[in-house]
Amino acid sequence: MYRVTVTTNELSAALARVQAALTDTRPLMQDIGEFMQRSTQANFAAGTDPQGQPWAPRSPVTLARYEKSKDRPGPRPLTGPSKALSTTISYEAEADEVSWGSNMIYAAVMQFGAQQGEFGARMGINKKGRRYFFPIPWGPIPARPYLGIGTADQQAIGEIIAEYFGEAAGAKG
Repeated sequence: MYRVTVTTNELSAALARVQAALTDTRPLMQDIGEFMQRSTQANFAAGTDPQGQPWAPRSPVTLARYEKSKDRPGPRPLTGPSKALSTTISYEAEADEVSWGSNMIYAAVMQFGAQQGEFGARMGINKKGRRYFFPIPWGPIPARPYLGIGTADQQAIGEIIAEYFGEAAGAKG
């Protein structure tokens, strides 16, 4: 039979450390933010949503526009010539929450999709100097979720939380 002895001072100190860790969880939120930033970038590398489902492919119209402009997009949807969306994923950690995403103006449209003309129309001028209007967006854009917490992410976040509070309590790894 094993016997474990814990003195009140040790237990009180461990509980005080856990209480302090609960007061400001910013370090925990930073760890989760860093993890989710990497996880989201992995979604771009794989061309999948957080659950591992492939994104809708580029439309023939989009491919034709790339060809006409001589742009070379990346091999997967959401990875254009500049790779701007995938390279602007960042996080912001607060005392009790974390958020992550992109500051690109079109980030929400890529996440949730949009219908043709959903944002109105824009005026253009053709080669003959005549005005014309075209819808924004000029065609439907399917949702391609790149943000979110997948099943594997949930497990990893649980492990990050357990490690954080284990370290706060003074647990030996």
